[in-house]
Amino acid sequence: MEFSEFQVPTRVVAGRGLSTSIDIELQREGLTRGLLLTDAGVRPLADRVRRAAGSRVVGVYDAITPNSSVEQVEEAARLARELEADFLLAVGGGSVLDTAKAAALVFTEGGRLLDHQGVNVLARPLLPVAAVPTTAGTGSEVSIYAVVRDENTGTKVSFISEHLAPALAVLDPVLTLGLPPGLTAATGLDALTHALEAFLSVKAGPLSDALALAAARTVLRELPRAVVDGSNLEARWRMLTASCLAGMAFSWAMVGCVHAMAHACGGLREVPHGLANAILLPHGLEYNRPAAGDRFGILGEWMGADPVEAVRSLAERIALPTRLREVGVEEADLAALAELAMLDGSIYANPREATAEEIEAVLRAAL
Repeated sequence: MEFSEFQVPTRVVAGRGLSTSIDIELQREGLTRGLLLTDAGVRPLADRVRRAAGSRVVGVYDAITPNSSVEQVEEAARLARELEADFLLAVGGGSVLDTAKAAALVFTEGGRLLDHQGVNVLARPLLPVAAVPTTAGTGSEVSIYAVVRDENTGTKVSFISEHLAPALAVLDPVLTLGLPPGLTAATGLDALTHALEAFLSVKAGPLSDALALAAARTVLRELPRAVVDGSNLEARWRMLTASCLAGMAFSWAMVGCVHAMAHACGGLREVPHGLANAILLPHGLEYNRPAAGDRFGILGEWMGADPVEAVRSLAERIALPTRLREVGVEEADLAALAELAMLDGSIYANPREATAEEIEAVLRAAL
């Protein structure tokens, strides 16, 4: 029997309309004075959550952008200190949630964000984060990762520690009802990528496997329904829970070369993370097929088709771009992207040991 480790540090509560009673959940966690983090596009939803939280929210920071930056993290931490906050309330997609987790790190440990790079370098709990996702994709509400863009170098920087996991996650499918079809599709493929890469990872274990397979099957079934009819609350609900399950799975099993390449594309060319994963996933799966052993067959059984073909068929059904050139990547970028991917922490759990030349070939196939 091989060694396996798994834990879920986050308390997860889920239900239709649950965000309207978030004050009760914050009270249960002993959180009394919070800074709300969000982005301008999601601000109307965040204001609904803020009203529900009442006097527990004492300020708002809404300058977070897609592929959020080190500067935004440090500004949020500074404001939280000024307000003497005892928690951060993150309402939004993956960039908002990751920004809040990274800001909690800076708030607690001091210094600059990039002073704290590394894996499991944090030795104590951080300022608590309450996470309310408004997309069904990143799983950041339960993950031990935060990924932030360093604008000075054009790279994405990963922070990994069990202390980065939010204290509380509130899953309310009502908050995802207004998500446009394109974002619904892209974030859904992000969740599928988490699930499939976690299952194929060299760090996969029985508990992460169960979560990953359940998440993958749900995404394949429910994502087209959510894209076609954004008001389908049942599909939204199932996608939100699938995203959370996938987040739990990859927190401990990690991901692989698809995420390493996607992070590189997001850093260098600011490609939205879900779109990068959607384009790269079938190519990364094909690259890993020789090293996946019987796991590829298991995935095929669960997905009802060859995994590569199942992913391509899904992307086609939900009208996602299939080539990197469609999202701003150029052939001249490929060598640099491959080098960045080889430096990304995600690559180390990939089932096939990669070289820069091989990763460049995968990127070229996706161009």
